[in-house]
Amino acid sequence: MYGATPPNRTKDDDPAERRHRIVIVALDDFAPLDLGVPGQVFLVAEDPTGQSFYEITTCSPGGAPVRGSAGYRVLPDHDLDVLETADTVIVPGVHGGSALTDGTIDDGLRSALRAAAGRSRLVSICTGAFVLAAAGLLDGRPATTHWRNARRFRRLFPLVRLDPDVLFIDDGDILTSAGVASGIDLCLHVVRRDHGSEVANRAARRCVTPPFREGGQAQYIERPLPAPGGAGTAPTRAWMLERLHEPVDLAELAAHARMSVRTFTRRFREETGLSPSRWLTGRRVEQARHLLETTDLSVDEIARQAGFGTSVSLRQHLHAAVGVAPLAYRQTFRAR
Repeated sequence: MYGATPPNRTKDDDPAERRHRIVIVALDDFAPLDLGVPGQVFLVAEDPTGQSFYEITTCSPGGAPVRGSAGYRVLPDHDLDVLETADTVIVPGVHGGSALTDGTIDDGLRSALRAAAGRSRLVSICTGAFVLAAAGLLDGRPATTHWRNARRFRRLFPLVRLDPDVLFIDDGDILTSAGVASGIDLCLHVVRRDHGSEVANRAARRCVTPPFREGGQAQYIERPLPAPGGAGTAPTRAWMLERLHEPVDLAELAAHARMSVRTFTRRFREETGLSPSRWLTGRRVEQARHLLETTDLSVDEIARQAGFGTSVSLRQHLHAAVGVAPLAYRQTFRAR
């Protein structure tokens, strides 16, 4: 759906196949980082020739200047009519406005977003979820937003299945993220979903940011940095990454960290937001995806190198993560 040519545009817009158009909706009281992140991440998602896979456009209601929450305004190049040409619509977070105060938005914005929902992928960053919810687009669906706004969100939009404990939620044609930096995670996830891990990892390197944080990771991590003196779990995580192909159990990991199993499990979750087994499975899935995209290794060999042991196990975990089997995944991204 998202690669189809939108209304009012044709394949002749570019000599080659038309680039995926992302339209960012800038609203008053926008969060500065939320507005800037999509343009940066998608701009550097490039093919081997250096051509960006995405065309980025910004709009506002009436094409008017919009004020940010940090003492400046921006003047988008377009009004909301440009949403008719969008493959993906992104709504950055806002720090004020009626969506946050009483759960409503302007009728023109509401109509434009609802019309876009029939033809485009919708993405919100942070409190941008309030705007999508106010347009009636999240009713009955899973979504997330900044954890500090969860209580207000539930009060205003009781029909939305809010999960304030995760970094982002991919519900197919609508994706929502938590606050601030998790918008980077969500944008990289979209690039990974569209063009594979290799392209997303290159974009992450350009942005000098970690290439992957699992969407189900907790928003609020108690100890994001190891304690002084190397008492955290980071050295053991690095050790795990070097041995993805080897079987490992929790007792062995705790022993490497020189902790009891209970202490290691608690500190690991405090520092990563995930259990050791879930974190390790995520890294193994990423390794498998990378090998499927970049090598001709058999599925059995990839399963072994990624630490899943058997192709059956790899198939189960890859399907749970991205919804397709290994060979289908390889065919999709090799074709691209």
